[in-house]
Amino acid sequence: MLCLIFCVIYCNLHYRNRHYSKEVLVKFYDREVELRLLRKIKSMSLDYSKMTTIVGRRRIGKTRLILEAIKDELYVYFFVSRKSEALLCAEFVEEIKARLKIPIFGEIKSFKDIFALLLEFSRNHPLTVVIDEFQDFYFINPSVYSSIQHLWDMNKDSSKMHLILCGSIYTLMKKIFEQSKQPLFGRTDKRIMLKPFLPEILAGILRDFDSFSPENLLSFYIITGGIAKYVELMTNERAFSLSDMLDVILDENSLFLDEGKNLLIEEFGKEYATYFSILSLISSSRTSRREIESVLQKNIGGYLERLENEYHLITRIKPILAKPASRNQKYVLEDNFLNFWFRFIYKYRSTIEIGNFNYVKKVIKRDFSTFAGKFLEKMFIYFLASSNKYTDIGSYWERGNQNEIDIVAINKETKKVLLAEVKLRPEKLNTRILPVKARKLFSLLKDYEFEFKGFSLEDVPLFVDSACKKSQPGKYSLRGQANR
Repeated sequence: MLCLIFCVIYCNLHYRNRHYSKEVLVKFYDREVELRLLRKIKSMSLDYSKMTTIVGRRRIGKTRLILEAIKDELYVYFFVSRKSEALLCAEFVEEIKARLKIPIFGEIKSFKDIFALLLEFSRNHPLTVVIDEFQDFYFINPSVYSSIQHLWDMNKDSSKMHLILCGSIYTLMKKIFEQSKQPLFGRTDKRIMLKPFLPEILAGILRDFDSFSPENLLSFYIITGGIAKYVELMTNERAFSLSDMLDVILDENSLFLDEGKNLLIEEFGKEYATYFSILSLISSSRTSRREIESVLQKNIGGYLERLENEYHLITRIKPILAKPASRNQKYVLEDNFLNFWFRFIYKYRSTIEIGNFNYVKKVIKRDFSTFAGKFLEKMFIYFLASSNKYTDIGSYWERGNQNEIDIVAINKETKKVLLAEVKLRPEKLNTRILPVKARKLFSLLKDYEFEFKGFSLEDVPLFVDSACKKSQPGKYSLRGQANR
């Protein structure tokens, strides 16, 4: 499985002191599949125009990926900031003049006119046009979408443009391109959803900094969530252990303190408080609808449905082999960083607001091992799934969270089943209890051969090394000097 994200990482393999001048080594961790796809679409656009949408949460590296893919092309890059259309167009005109060397006379106040100009230009000069935060035209002038649709339909067969439309507000991007009544419905040729760094990529970064350990990897995986910007911030500070990362996060000038709020408040609008409460409870292991409603004292069915299907922040999971109609289900927060943020930053926001960071650090260190357990399970499930040895993989539990089994991996072809318990420390493992917990599974999988294992942090390096063999090595290049 390839899920290698393009990111700029600043490192010095001989670095020992945070405070002296150092060379900057830039390593590109490539999204090989995405880069290859973007370059293929560009080639196809030489015959007639193509439209690509790229969606991913903020900080995940969308812009870096795009710029890497188009660096050798003729392109213009537009960032849609929330200002008047006239001011925005003035910025875009300057970009066009600088990049394309087109003389533009007079004042252009409408994006419609800019887009028409670029389509005409691309008839004879193949061109990539990137519009970043494309969904924000919705707040500036929603009629832009109709204008683009009309001009695109009229000119795409005669022009040679690769139009890349990039956005970070998932609900708006989905509305713009997937609702049948919207003007741009059905116009996209390809859609790319960007995902975070995979565990083996994070492990590679830690190794580049001579900081790899299973404990560091797990903490790095949880706190950065594999999000490119957070990884960059931590590497810039050389913060790879839990303690060092907490020093970065719990600081009065840290962007992490308000990050969850900044990412989601726009998505949720005026009902953000209810959504935040639900996500906070899920991050604190209140994972069933009944548990959440008992705390909030209100019906949350609609909120859960939107969090899952519109915002794509939570996932509803059922025990492996459960029937489709089963109500035995839990909700999990998909984004690792947001899970951490709601569990420890949002929950203790009052203490943080008065500057008592030391107390919050103590709480996190006290509770982190319990909190981290589910992420270690998640990591091992990923590694086992990516091995391609199994046809089904998940967790198992019965009503009331009875007979919980951390990992159940099934191979329907060989009729073999792996049951695994996951603990941070190997001395805590007790695989002898697994056959007792699995009585119902035995009856459901009568003809299968069962294997029982225990996984701990000690097993992480072996899984990482196996996953890394499937990844392509990064490309290194020196980019001058940096002073800190």
